[in-house]
Amino acid sequence: MTELRAEVVIIGGGVNGCATAYYLAKLGVRDVVVIERDYLASGSTGRCGAGVRQQWGLKMNVLLAKESIKAFENLNEELATGLDIEFKQKGYLMLAYTDKMVEQYKKNVALQKSLDVPVELISPEEAREIVPYLNTEGLLAATFCPTDGHINPFIATNSYAEAARRLGVRIMTFTEVTGIEASKDKVVAVETTRGKIHTEKVLNATGGYSREVAALAGVELPTYPERHQILVTEAVAPIQDPMVISLQHGFYTQQTPHGSFIMGFGDPHEPKEHITTSTWNFMEEMAAKILPVLPALAELRVVRQWAGLYNMSPDAQPILGEVPTLQGFYNAVGFSGHGFMLGPVTGKLMAELISGQEPHLDIAPLSLERFAKGELLREPSVV
Repeated sequence: MTELRAEVVIIGGGVNGCATAYYLAKLGVRDVVVIERDYLASGSTGRCGAGVRQQWGLKMNVLLAKESIKAFENLNEELATGLDIEFKQKGYLMLAYTDKMVEQYKKNVALQKSLDVPVELISPEEAREIVPYLNTEGLLAATFCPTDGHINPFIATNSYAEAARRLGVRIMTFTEVTGIEASKDKVVAVETTRGKIHTEKVLNATGGYSREVAALAGVELPTYPERHQILVTEAVAPIQDPMVISLQHGFYTQQTPHGSFIMGFGDPHEPKEHITTSTWNFMEEMAAKILPVLPALAELRVVRQWAGLYNMSPDAQPILGEVPTLQGFYNAVGFSGHGFMLGPVTGKLMAELISGQEPHLDIAPLSLERFAKGELLREPSVV
């Protein structure tokens, strides 16, 4: 077994881990190692719906998402890897079916506009102009932001990884972390199946397995895994530009640049376990949710379905920062289904923090300590 040394070890080869590695190297921290148990984007990143939006009701989320989308818009040019992240920037259409939803969306739009997000509250007729086959029965209003969209998560992650390698980052795939050593409340090493890596800084960016990895360091995280299922259809001629979301019906759907439709929904009754197998009746449940709103999709043939893990936190907001009880142990976890869309800004913020700089956005409200203090952050409820 070999022994290595690194200034920073990042555990997790998803978009957040690879983005942080790239931005660390860009800041001059070249002695960085990324450890991934399988292949890059094999976990939550590669199993997500890959939508990116700025339409949130919590200021922190709007700021984070807005910066990430700006980064995604220029990522092909910045990373210059020759890869195209396939950013389809055709907007998000969010549907409102109750007075409560309309009132909350009005407040959300006011917040988003105050932060220079180009979003509008629109009528059912205007919504149908954007998606002509939308059934507007019962629809009261909708919001639309044209700069939201969809990205290929595998290509985005591998673009960050390739750019990071070019700057000297070492990426170890098919390598499992088996222990995290500490001495006098400081991180000193990471044990892996390929040997020990001596280091004083570790970033936990392991998505659905964040709680278990933190436990290796003696750190208790209040995160838990939750299965979310997705299906993809055959490719057809373009008929839908934006991502369509109905929180009332509980679904989202987006036509990819290749013509396939991605559809998914979350089930609040899912067990809090590491289950990534898809259920036999998911397609029927998906059809029951989506076809009353988008009946034109009824004839599409499903070619594949899969499941991935959301890494849930108690308030469904990310946990970012250094653990106060263990110097050198950082977390970028608990994104609760929104980790991919926040990849660029998370990478920049964690790189700044780990390298000793002041993060350019105040992430103190997202610290682990907020749960002990009872200072939880929550999106305003619309249902």
